[in-house]
Amino acid sequence: MKNIQALAANRCLFTWTMLMWMIAPVSASIAVAQELRPTIKIAQADQMPDMQIPPTTHPAPEAQTDSTPRPAQISDPTLRLEDLEQMALKNNPTLSQAAAEIRAASGRKQQAGLYPNPTVGYEGAEIRGGSFRGGEQGFFVQQNIVLGGKLGLSRQVFEQERQKASVQADQQRLRVLNNVHLLFYQALAAQRMIDLQTEIGHLASDAQQTSQQLANVGQADQPDVLQAEVESEQAGIALLAAQQNHQRIWKALAATVGSPDLPLTLLAGDLEAVPELNPDQWLQTILTKSPAVEIAEAGVRRGQAALEQARNLAFPDLQLRGGLQQNRELNELSGHPVGLQGFAEVGVQVPIFNRSQGNVVAARAELERSQQEVRRMQLLMRERSAVLFQDYSTARATVERYKSAVMPRARRAYDLYLNKYQSMQAAYPQVLMAKRTLFQSQANYITALQNLWSNWIALNGFLVTDGLEAPATAGGMDVTLREANVPTQPLSMSQR
Repeated sequence: MKNIQALAANRCLFTWTMLMWMIAPVSASIAVAQELRPTIKIAQADQMPDMQIPPTTHPAPEAQTDSTPRPAQISDPTLRLEDLEQMALKNNPTLSQAAAEIRAASGRKQQAGLYPNPTVGYEGAEIRGGSFRGGEQGFFVQQNIVLGGKLGLSRQVFEQERQKASVQADQQRLRVLNNVHLLFYQALAAQRMIDLQTEIGHLASDAQQTSQQLANVGQADQPDVLQAEVESEQAGIALLAAQQNHQRIWKALAATVGSPDLPLTLLAGDLEAVPELNPDQWLQTILTKSPAVEIAEAGVRRGQAALEQARNLAFPDLQLRGGLQQNRELNELSGHPVGLQGFAEVGVQVPIFNRSQGNVVAARAELERSQQEVRRMQLLMRERSAVLFQDYSTARATVERYKSAVMPRARRAYDLYLNKYQSMQAAYPQVLMAKRTLFQSQANYITALQNLWSNWIALNGFLVTDGLEAPATAGGMDVTLREANVPTQPLSMSQR
């Protein structure tokens, strides 16, 4: 009986030693990593709050073999959100396109207000010999005098197009910054996921080694060893997928900021500092201050100016023509050439048939269409923001539940099972299941944070997020409004 008790005590002591050997390096590495992570305070641009930023590191997994693709090297310095914003504002080509469109609209306005050029020419009459002596020859000047304020009205039409181009440029700037913000927090989430998968890989590798050691002394069965090896391989696959996802997001971010060769760099940001958003108040803001609605309202103002211009087109212009001639015909009384003589003409077109009635009808129809476009845009913004509002509320509730309830309980369950296993009161599969639950809850928490940021950025940025979509032209109508100024239908969380 004493021999059996001694054997059991030795087995328990050996198991406890193996477990401490497995856990100690991981705990020590985590503690050292936490001590080495400096706290960086950054001032976010626009609506982003100040945040405390712990930069993360991405060690390579120990179990990685030479045949496994290596992750891209990450440079040591960190980048802040404001750094990426400045790069995008400087290098993104769509912002230069939007600025060029403003200059083009200004040029069209200038051209529309220029006075018509005069006509200067030669005029001859009765050109023949004999007593006419070459007839009457000279020059003339012809000028149309624009009446009815038509030049001013034409300038006003193109001024509205210039203002529309300015609003579109503001929208494009917002579109680029929103895209940078979106990819920035996706990259932060990818960094967190790599850290988590790295930690899982270390634990799985240690568990595999421990199982093998226990199997060598008869304390573990072959299925336990195989299960630990499977867990280690799956952790390596998950880490590789997380690294590939990080590289994909980084390439998109580098392209958006206009620096496609930007090396993979750690980002300084706080993934958990998501600002609050009141859906009811923000819906009203979207419906009134959205750039898409402002562009539609600029179209209404242009339509009103175009209608006034069409009505005044019927007002006739004054046509003036005059000049000087040298009359070589002999005067019957004096017998000498008549000499220098002048002439003048004044005329107007009588608006009998063409009173610009067709232009008025077309301008009135365009104005009505522009007015309905404002209403359509408001309804469209309401429709497309509804999905984002729902996803935002769901993501925030998910984050809060995981942070306050799920992860603490998963951690507590894992600690309890681990203590029981160490005291020979629970089997290792129970510890393994608790560990899986803990890490899965942490992964779900990171995903929920990413979804929360994505929905917040889309709502706070008036639903425009594609930073490489070309800006619309100021003179465009239906097509550009549909394809460029209207945000695309967002994906719900269930579709992602």
